[in-house]
Amino acid sequence: MTNGDDAMMIENNYANNRVMCLLTDPENNPLGAPLSLPQSAGPLQLQEIVNTLLQNEEKLPYAFYISDKELVLQLGSYLEKNKVSVEELLRIVYTPQAVFRIRPVNRCSSTIAGHAEAVLSVAFSPDGRQLASGSGDTTVRLWDLNTQTPLFTCTGHKNWVLCIAWSPDAKHLVSGSKSGELIIWDPQTGKQSGNPLNGHKKWITGISWEPIHLSAPCRRFVSSSKDGDARVWDVISKKCIVSLTGHKLAVTCVKWGGDGFIYTSSQDCTIKVWNSHWTVFRELKGHGHWVNTLALSTEYVLRTGAFDHTGKQYSSPEEMKAVALSRYKKMRGNAPERLVSGSDDFTMILWEPAATEKKSVKIAQLTGHQQLVNHVYFSPDGQWIASASFDKSIKLWNGITGKFVSVFRGHVGPVYQISWSADSRLLLSGSKDSTLKVWDIRKNKLKEDLPGHADEVFAVDWSPDGEKVASGGKDRVLKLWM
Repeated sequence: MTNGDDAMMIENNYANNRVMCLLTDPENNPLGAPLSLPQSAGPLQLQEIVNTLLQNEEKLPYAFYISDKELVLQLGSYLEKNKVSVEELLRIVYTPQAVFRIRPVNRCSSTIAGHAEAVLSVAFSPDGRQLASGSGDTTVRLWDLNTQTPLFTCTGHKNWVLCIAWSPDAKHLVSGSKSGELIIWDPQTGKQSGNPLNGHKKWITGISWEPIHLSAPCRRFVSSSKDGDARVWDVISKKCIVSLTGHKLAVTCVKWGGDGFIYTSSQDCTIKVWNSHWTVFRELKGHGHWVNTLALSTEYVLRTGAFDHTGKQYSSPEEMKAVALSRYKKMRGNAPERLVSGSDDFTMILWEPAATEKKSVKIAQLTGHQQLVNHVYFSPDGQWIASASFDKSIKLWNGITGKFVSVFRGHVGPVYQISWSADSRLLLSGSKDSTLKVWDIRKNKLKEDLPGHADEVFAVDWSPDGEKVASGGKDRVLKLWM
């Protein structure tokens, strides 16, 4: 018998043998009753079934996962390879895929000098049209992405610029410094909007804007500081509306969530959840050491507001608010917003902080890192969590259950920052080892190694339109990668 006959026989076996499957969404809600499928069925056939059951007018792309492993083969091959019994009901999770695909960046398109000290933060505007950087030289710079040259040098800070944040409508940029002052900039002119905002007594550790679907045009943002407070500011009146006090030590990170809650993490090992009356709605306890970093499952749509990969522009704040709201609702689905925290205790915790009915808001404790967790980030579709650690590794987790999925090793120094591509298929990391790396989430492996910086890479960002990556670090240059 030839190999061709063998293959034919196996193929026929798969077609004759059947397996009971239950299709569920990532939140575990079943899509109809269990189905008896031929073992010859693969992702394409499953895609047809899901589109039919969901009555999608347009056929949408889906990926399928069994126990967090993507199904890329026929069901029969999967069962054989993973020694799964045909007697069991096979749970298959379907997840919608981005309709667009982002190409991995693979070359440095320009190295832009200009900063006189280390570049500490980089951020693309929500519409992907502008790029800002903050540096130890006390300036914020805005860069022209078409000519890849400096556009404005924004001066006014007296100390290192530690963090920057764009408003979701791309109309304002706020920067916070080591002296504790905040400055609002007009990205069109590079000029300050009013005087610096003073109130914090120590350096700024985080800035987060109120989501545009809650209020448009963008007016309010919240800042966190080493002084133990978070403050909410109004960019029109240039005043502090309220000071959120109660943490016993430095506030390390702040996020303004899509349901109106503000989340603050602290070196006092707690996370506080603040409601719209500026009072503590809930305190999250569980970490044994400083909480360093927070991420929300909806963060990507909160950051980009009404903007998406199509580059559509809007004529009014009302229109932006409506589009942003529908994007937020679609992203969030029926599940509550999830929060993940990373700590000096080497662990992360996945929470559903606003859940009211549940007795426990803690979904899972994520363990496995050998050193402190420095940065956590949900993928734009909320399916994955990536964590960067001083143990030189990046770990990937299921964004809904918190289950460990895989580890990416390749950096030879601590990993400082990570960023996702807009289609959730690629992950970018910057490290003390002076390299950037791009990882393929579906294949769980290194896709591109990007050397080029002469020293530690402190900051990385992937533009929302997926076209560009920016990085900055100790060598004082900003690099753009295409």
